[in-house]
Amino acid sequence: MEKTKQRGNVPVSKKTKKKSKTKSRSRNNIGVKLIEKPEYYDYNLVAAIILLTCFGLVMLYSTSAYTSTIKYGDDMYFFKKQAAISFICIAGALFISMFDYHILARFTGVLYGVAAGSMVLVRTPLGTVSNGARRWLRIGPIQFQPAEIAKIAVIVCLSYMIVHMGKKMNSLKACMTLGAMGTFLALLAYVCTDNLSTAIIIFCITVGMIFVAHPKTRIFLILVAVAIAFLAILVFVIGQSVKETDDFRLNRIIAWLHPENATGTAAYQTIQALYAIGSGGFLGRGLGNSIQKLGSVPEAQNDMIFSIICEELGIVGGVILLLLFGYLLYRLCFIAQNAPDLFGSLIVSGIFIHIALQVILNIAVVVNLMPNTGVTLPFISYGGTSIMFLMAEMGLALSVSKQIKLKTPERAA
Repeated sequence: MEKTKQRGNVPVSKKTKKKSKTKSRSRNNIGVKLIEKPEYYDYNLVAAIILLTCFGLVMLYSTSAYTSTIKYGDDMYFFKKQAAISFICIAGALFISMFDYHILARFTGVLYGVAAGSMVLVRTPLGTVSNGARRWLRIGPIQFQPAEIAKIAVIVCLSYMIVHMGKKMNSLKACMTLGAMGTFLALLAYVCTDNLSTAIIIFCITVGMIFVAHPKTRIFLILVAVAIAFLAILVFVIGQSVKETDDFRLNRIIAWLHPENATGTAAYQTIQALYAIGSGGFLGRGLGNSIQKLGSVPEAQNDMIFSIICEELGIVGGVILLLLFGYLLYRLCFIAQNAPDLFGSLIVSGIFIHIALQVILNIAVVVNLMPNTGVTLPFISYGGTSIMFLMAEMGLALSVSKQIKLKTPERAA
């Protein structure tokens, strides 16, 4: 009697072993043939990007029409600039997605150097001051925040390093090396551009990517718990011991702890934002009917635009916006899980961490869950630099999605 080998529930003879191996690539045990799609493109992510951009433009016009009329005599001043840069950048994202993201592996060192060097240049005559902060770099007619380049640089460079470290990621040395690379860019963002919020985001992206790549979870949970405890103690000490100070960051912490007792401008923006959210109620005052945007909330089209959304569209509008962000993050998660290799998966994971961080930090500031940090709301807040680099990240994510190979089942005849 011929010897057989058990495979699943079906006995396979030695004579047919080689033949069945070949067939198993396209047919499973219940006779379902797997058809591999040659090319995939995440049009759902494109739709989410366009929806968020259009939603943001509508709310930007509603929020900024009064201010832009007073300042520039044109109610569409902010809207026209943002609309032009948004649609140009969407086209740019689609163009970037046509390229193989593996090309970036050759330029990781250059990208890291450009990010670090451009932030240093802010302290030279090329740096410009806007709204009292020296964070912009002007090269000819182009003005941008180099700290935004650092966000992309830390995502791409750490992804490349993690791939090449391989199993060495288990070691403390590997984690320390990755941490040092990301922390260095975060320190440059803080020291050279005086941008603490961006420095925090770059550092958190670094920690998040190490967490994603490291096989052990417990040590990170312990470190997070220790960090939260330390920050809680620090905030408590500041709240109890510091009453008056000239440091604007300490004033923001004090204003966050006791906004009703804060004097000056430290808590003014946050209090006005809370008034806007409260007056909007469940369904809102109606699109265009905000009262707080008429000068009560300073620069409402920037960091505090979520408060105006809630005032005009109510809690329902705020929830709809959060659902749109949730769907965008879901698509990024899908791409990261199905990426063709670890490099692509890590890049999209880093983009996911970045977008999620900015959404959480911005909304937490608006509802006074944390001190004011000046973080913009992705795709919604006014700002050409932010949109440009966000769309560059979306282009990278779409480039990764383009190389996904999906297998769809088809019943065998």
